[in-house]
Amino acid sequence: MHDSISRVSRPVAAVLLGGGTAATIDIIYAFVRNAGFDKTPVWVLQSVASGFLGLGAFESGNPGAVLGLVSHYSILFVAAFIYLQGANRVPALRTQAVASGAVFGVLVYLFMNFVVLPLSAFPFTLSYTPMRLLEGFGSHALFVGVPIAIAIRWLVHGGNRGAGD
Repeated sequence: MHDSISRVSRPVAAVLLGGGTAATIDIIYAFVRNAGFDKTPVWVLQSVASGFLGLGAFESGNPGAVLGLVSHYSILFVAAFIYLQGANRVPALRTQAVASGAVFGVLVYLFMNFVVLPLSAFPFTLSYTPMRLLEGFGSHALFVGVPIAIAIRWLVHGGNRGAGD
């Protein structure tokens, strides 16, 4: 009985820890970065909610900000779950967690910006200059992919390290 609980609870804990850590670091990064453009944390969270609400998110007040926060964390919990599924099948994702996590973070950025945003109600047109892409790749590699990969390796795969990690 204890073994079956452990088999279930460790992956769940890894997804919650990895996804939650990534979401927290990433949203703090977004708050700090956007503060340089005189945008408040509420605005940042409403911009996330605008994927559902369009421009109405910016008139929604705190409920829109909460929707944005819940959406942001949900997306990264799903990302962590996807990484967990991959790491259970592809040994390099757990033995080379830092490098694999960095690549995964870049893939999350690409998927969110070039698949999810265009299909959503997000009301702005973004331009992707080389510097914007580099910043997005770097921030998502470090703040999203690596925390997820390390949490999965540590909690599910016993912290096994490979060369390069």
